[in-house]
Amino acid sequence: MTTRRIRSAAVAAAVALTGLAACSAPSSGEGDDAAAESVVIGVASEPDTLSPLLGYGKDGNSKIFDGLLARDADLKLTPALAKALPQISDDRLTYTYTLREGVKFSDGEPLTAADVVFTYRTVLDEKTNNTSRSELDAVKEVRADGDDTVVFTLKYPYAPFAGRTVLPVVPEHIAGAQDPNTGSFNAKPVGTGPYVLSSWSKGEKLTFKANPKYWGGAPKVKTFTMAVIADDNVRATRLRSGDLDGAILPPNLAATFKDDDGLRTYDAKSYDFRTVTLPQQNKVTGDRAVRQALDAAVDRKAMVDKILDGAGRPAYGPLPVDDPWFAKGIERTQDLGKAQQILDQAGWKSGAGGTRAKDGQRAAFTLLYPSGDKVRQDHALAYASDAKKVGIAVTVESATWEVIEPRMKDDAVLAGFGSTGDPDFGLYTLLHSSLAGNGFNNMGRYDNPAVDKALDTGRRSQDAATRETAYDTLQRELVKDPGYTFLTHIDHVYVLADRWQGLTTQMEPHEHGFASGPWWNIEDWRPKR
Repeated sequence: MTTRRIRSAAVAAAVALTGLAACSAPSSGEGDDAAAESVVIGVASEPDTLSPLLGYGKDGNSKIFDGLLARDADLKLTPALAKALPQISDDRLTYTYTLREGVKFSDGEPLTAADVVFTYRTVLDEKTNNTSRSELDAVKEVRADGDDTVVFTLKYPYAPFAGRTVLPVVPEHIAGAQDPNTGSFNAKPVGTGPYVLSSWSKGEKLTFKANPKYWGGAPKVKTFTMAVIADDNVRATRLRSGDLDGAILPPNLAATFKDDDGLRTYDAKSYDFRTVTLPQQNKVTGDRAVRQALDAAVDRKAMVDKILDGAGRPAYGPLPVDDPWFAKGIERTQDLGKAQQILDQAGWKSGAGGTRAKDGQRAAFTLLYPSGDKVRQDHALAYASDAKKVGIAVTVESATWEVIEPRMKDDAVLAGFGSTGDPDFGLYTLLHSSLAGNGFNNMGRYDNPAVDKALDTGRRSQDAATRETAYDTLQRELVKDPGYTFLTHIDHVYVLADRWQGLTTQMEPHEHGFASGPWWNIEDWRPKR
């Protein structure tokens, strides 16, 4: 579950119009050949940094960088910078990778094992501002054995460790001469990936060019641009005008393009869930009875049907219902009577205007959501409506992430999380008490010893049955003591001009649009003829 901070780009209509000429995407006539080689995609946000040392691309699919391994369309691990999957010792504590021959960074310098060692050691250095460091907690040592071999030694057997080695590798000869937190590499990256960054206009667009030195062969799509357009409606308008080749859109807006010739809709199932964080230090949301009542009061199915147009599933916890690790039997429907009974028994009595109170404290709190995100806005409003039915007053407020971040320790947030690959990938950073208040990790500062124990067991055990029991216990504990109100798992919906072949989707994490989407394998696209 990625918790790397994403900055919402507030793009006004004037800014959107400014980029029309620069992002124009020809679609007919003499421009056909050029259009087949150039792609302009509308996305909702941009990263704070393009440096893997600070968390960029940590789950794979960066177009600038490669990891030792990558994931294919079915999320199966495949060799990337490594020539094969790792050799693993019998005690599961040593992973050895041999590098692919002839790989060069985009500046022409060769990739060596020293670059891999530098990358992992820098991420693990506490002086580096990488809030995902805990994901590599199992690593005791990483070292080079010659120029082409990298050896990881673990502190304890960590079942999904190979999946962590999709982490992008950076060049020591450039990044090693800079402060990883403030250096120019953060905005001017150099990697081994299929594309190089050619320009970045903050808050407007990022443009990438094909890397002629790419070890996998030069991509047919020669340039692609990510146009940063925070507002869903503006993104749809620019797609309709022909200014964009494609965009990520909410399901209701995507549906308006279904009859448009030359456009195709792509639906990607995901682990991405929408949830309400319930800060434990808040006088209202810190009361377990209030959290339990909110969990019972919410109508998840209505949110899927009305907000997502059916493009999603109710979320009964952080894992989707079709995940093999999902705890069967925790599904639950809206139960207003149960919610009211919980509040009554806990001493929250009806008061003026229908809002409950206890010991002089009104059952009222603020729920923040990021500006311009229509899907989160609609979730927040529906949540407030359901809460009102049981006497809890929720004030919905939009704000930028710069405003939300310092307030999230006290105020609820309509948040999004979700990671693919293994339950440990994200559940640990979402829920473990040791990470409370650590950037966007454990935003609600949830603290539950039983959940901590389950997370630690799941992380450290090699036995599949033991891990299954641990994550089952965790999910059931979240029903009893909900630190979040889980609402929906959303499908990601994209609309693109139908001019290429090779497009497909993966099961996606929360982080999408920029890194994921039908363009996850854009280097493999071929123009239709």
